[in-house]
Amino acid sequence: MARRCGITGKGVLTGNNVSHANNKTRRRFLPNLQETSFFSDVLGSSIQLRLTTNGIRTIEHNGGLDAFLLGTPNRKLPEEAQSLKRRIQRAQAKKAQATAA
Repeated sequence: MARRCGITGKGVLTGNNVSHANNKTRRRFLPNLQETSFFSDVLGSSIQLRLTTNGIRTIEHNGGLDAFLLGTPNRKLPEEAQSLKRRIQRAQAKKAQATAA
């Protein structure tokens, strides 16, 4: 499983540990990834995602998973989020078609 956020795209960064004697050794800065589940009103089920805490706050700030994905352009979303957005759009279109008929 990749250490990358499914919404923001944040991943691993590299840098140096610097000692008091100014010795430098390589290290990795890992993102704060959390397993979370969000309820999708359109799909009618919960969706489990691996997101950074910043990504979780972004989704909550924008009114939930459906509102965030539908309101964000595809160029700003990673592949995983784009496929989830397409699923939501298809389900939304199917519901609209069912209510029209």
